[in-house]
Amino acid sequence: MAAHSDSVFRQKAVIEFVTKEGVSAKKINDRLKVIYGEHCLSYPSVKRWVVHFKNGNTDITDKPRSGRPLSAATAENKASFDELIRKDRRISCRIIAGSVGISVGTAQTIVAELGYSKVCARWVPRQLTDELKLKRLNVCTELLQRYATEGDVFMNSIITGDESWAHHYEPETKRQSMQWHHLGSPSPKKFKVTPSAGKAMITAFWDTHGVLLVEFLPKGETINSERYQETLRKLAAAIRRKRPDLKNMILHHDNARPHMAHATIVNIATRGWAVLPHPP
Repeated sequence: MAAHSDSVFRQKAVIEFVTKEGVSAKKINDRLKVIYGEHCLSYPSVKRWVVHFKNGNTDITDKPRSGRPLSAATAENKASFDELIRKDRRISCRIIAGSVGISVGTAQTIVAELGYSKVCARWVPRQLTDELKLKRLNVCTELLQRYATEGDVFMNSIITGDESWAHHYEPETKRQSMQWHHLGSPSPKKFKVTPSAGKAMITAFWDTHGVLLVEFLPKGETINSERYQETLRKLAAAIRRKRPDLKNMILHHDNARPHMAHATIVNIATRGWAVLPHPP
């Protein structure tokens, strides 16, 4: 940068000297190109300085001009950008550019240099409070400590269960329908198909060795405490049949209302099953 400024200063001194000899701006520019090559001043600049010297001016330094600097990516602007973004994570580059007084394109460049990029928020089932987050931390820590102490004995004692809706017909995804394509082959087509309207609620229980119970909810019924207790009765029979040596069984299910109802809790306690704590 310093070498370029020195070259410009020398060229302006040459222009002043040659202008006094009466040489035209065009010829001066041609001679400067031969000497300075790609670092030569442009013809409009040479012409402007020739007029400057012909008017009797002898100052060869640039006068300060109003307007924004050549580069708006200053440390001050970057600090302002960072402060604005931290105050409002949804602020747009257009608003930032208007508040600082620079172009939108320059604002986008500065934001990228600061390491920011806009991302979409991820949908989550619910917003956890600080109390729920602490409870989640405590539960996870407890489970990790228990596994460190008991190892595979602890894992093999857990039976997990959950419910899920299953459509009578699930269409293939685009990835599932991929096929080999040759340059001369016609492009394959896939028609959009929606899942069938008919669906059934499936309740499944499994452990480290495999599936223990799969039950379909009868049409017209809903999952409630009474219905879930009936499922637990079938699960107990499946355990006696498939895992006769299983002792100290630990049930793992989520915090759904049928699972946490008082009648359900009493039923589980009566069977002598322990319940694995489920973090929020």
